[in-house]
Amino acid sequence: MIYSDKVMEHFQNPRNVGVIKDADGIGQVGNPVCGDMMTFYIKVVDGRLADIKFQTFGCGAAIAVSSIVSEMAMGKTLDEAMKITNSLVAEELGGLPKNKLHCSNLGADALHAAIANYREKLAPGARPGPAIKAPEEGAEACACPYCEGPLVEEGGGEICRKCEIEFVECPTCGELNKKGAETCVHCGEALEK
Repeated sequence: MIYSDKVMEHFQNPRNVGVIKDADGIGQVGNPVCGDMMTFYIKVVDGRLADIKFQTFGCGAAIAVSSIVSEMAMGKTLDEAMKITNSLVAEELGGLPKNKLHCSNLGADALHAAIANYREKLAPGARPGPAIKAPEEGAEACACPYCEGPLVEEGGGEICRKCEIEFVECPTCGELNKKGAETCVHCGEALEK
């Protein structure tokens, strides 16, 4: 798998990583097939994206996509940011391997979900439902990438207590994968059976 220099730069030095505790909008998307999860937090001032932070659980392409999307959207109006598409993201990164193009969808979708969350809160008579809760400072980092439930060690791997998905650690890169997967979704190496 060959990545452009720009993908590698954003993977190795991601911009705007973190959480905005008093975010105006929060958007979270995930792909249960590959395990990539992205959460975007936005702060809006005078109709423009004044601050953007993200948290991503996933492969290097997913991290690079989150980083570039945050840079592409920073300072734009909400309508301008909603025009950021997966193809624009991939183009901005100098292309992505075919099997990683879904990551560009996730980045744009997470940003759009955060903007939609912000707009819902502004709607007349809106009763903001439970927005995605930002992790508390010092919270346990070991959480399920699908439901954020607690992971516990069991039978040589880890299992989510909430959704009961079993995970195994990749012997090559150390990242978690669904038990039974043939290859690691993070590094592509074969997993032990």
